[in-house]
Amino acid sequence: MKHHHASAKPLHVNPIAHSQPMGATLAFLGVKGCLPLMHGAQGCASFTKVLFTRHFSEPIAIQNTAVSDITAVLDGGDYSILTAIENITQKVKPSLIGLHTTGLTETKGDDIRGAVSRTDYPTVFVQTPDFEGGLESGWAMTAKALIDQLTEKADTTDERKLVLMPHVNMQPIEVEKLKEFCLGFGFEVFALPDISESLDGHLEAGQGQMAPEGITVEQIKALATCGHIITVGASMQVAAEALQEKNPAIKHHHFDHLAGLDATDALVELLMELRHIQPLPQVKRWRQRLQDAMLDTHFIIGGTRMVVTGDPDQLAGLCAAWRSVGAVITAAIATNDSPVLDRIEAEKVMVGDLEDAEALLEHADMLIGNFHVERIAHAHHKSYIHRGVPNYEEVGNQLKNDLLYEGSAYLLFETANIITKASHGH
Repeated sequence: MKHHHASAKPLHVNPIAHSQPMGATLAFLGVKGCLPLMHGAQGCASFTKVLFTRHFSEPIAIQNTAVSDITAVLDGGDYSILTAIENITQKVKPSLIGLHTTGLTETKGDDIRGAVSRTDYPTVFVQTPDFEGGLESGWAMTAKALIDQLTEKADTTDERKLVLMPHVNMQPIEVEKLKEFCLGFGFEVFALPDISESLDGHLEAGQGQMAPEGITVEQIKALATCGHIITVGASMQVAAEALQEKNPAIKHHHFDHLAGLDATDALVELLMELRHIQPLPQVKRWRQRLQDAMLDTHFIIGGTRMVVTGDPDQLAGLCAAWRSVGAVITAAIATNDSPVLDRIEAEKVMVGDLEDAEALLEHADMLIGNFHVERIAHAHHKSYIHRGVPNYEEVGNQLKNDLLYEGSAYLLFETANIITKASHGH
C-alpha cells in the first residue's frame, strides 16, 4: 500500500531534482579511462560539467555530440554520434566511451543502438531522457547498461569476490569506506560504479581528461564470477538483477541504506555470516563510539522537527539516522518516486520540490537539502544542513562521510552542533 503521494501541482516550481543524463555522466566517471559522451545539445553537457565541477571541486571530463535542434531533425543522431566518436578518439584514447541520451535526442527517437553497432570503438550506451526519472535512475540504468553490454556470462562463482553497487548520492569517501569495511572481512571487493578514486579530490597529473581510476573495463567484463552482490539503495536493484542474469549463482544482498546503528549492524551480521570471521577491532570500537554519539546527541537532536529533501535513497538513510536519536521527520520530500519511500518513517512522505518544502517549514525547526535550501531557510529563520547535489556552499563534499558506524557518528555530531548554534543565535 502506497502511503506517500506526489505533489498535486502540474509542474515543479523550484525543483530539487537533477536529470537522468547527469546521473549517467557521473556513473561513467566511475569507470577507469571512460569518457562520457552526452548525445544532445552543448548546453546540456555544459550545465552538467559546471554543476559537478563545482560540487566536487574537480575538473569533469565530458564530451557531447553538439546536436542543435536543426541537426536533430534533419541529420538524425547516427551521424553526429559517429563523427563525435571519431573526433574524440583521434585526440584521446579512452578505455570506453559512455554514450547517453538527453530529452532532445530521445524525443526524436534516434537509433543509438544502431549508431553504436557501426563504430569499432568500445562504447556502452544508455537511454536517459531527461523528461523522466532523475539523477538516481540515470546512474542506476548506466550501471545496468555497463553490465548488460560488457559483462561476460559465467556459471561458477568465487565466494570471496564481492561487488558493491552504491547509489548515486554516496560520496567518493563513502564508497571507499564501504570497500575498506568489506575488505576487513577478507573479501576481494569491486564497486560499480566506483567514483571513490576518480572524484575523491586527490591531485594527479593530467586531470580532467577521463576518469583516472575506478573499476576497469576488464573487471566489469569479469563481474559475473563474483559470489555476492551488495546493493545500497533501492535504485540499484535493477543493476543487481542484470548481473544475476549473467550468472544466476550470484547471491544478492540488499540494503536500503547504510546509515546509523541498525543498518550497519545488519551489514556486519551479513559479512560475519558469509566469511565466518569476527570484525576487526576498530569496527567494534567505532560501534561503541557511535553508541556514545547517539547518547550525547539524543538530548539535542531529540524532538527537533526536520523537513528533509533529496533523492529517495539518500533520504531513506538520513531520515533513519536522525530518527534513531529522536528527531521528528515532519516531511520527507523526494525528487522522484521510489519503492523506498514507503519505508521512510515520517509524518509526511511525498514526491515534490522546494516550494513544497517551504510550505511545510512553518511547523519545523530545520531544513535539509542541497545548495538551494539555504536561501529558504534564511528567509524563514530556520537552521539547515546541506546534503545532496549540488552543494556549492561548502568544500569537501567528496570527503563527506555519513555512512556506517564512523560516518553516522560524524553526521549526528554535525547535526547536534548546528542545532546548538542555532538555539544560541535566536
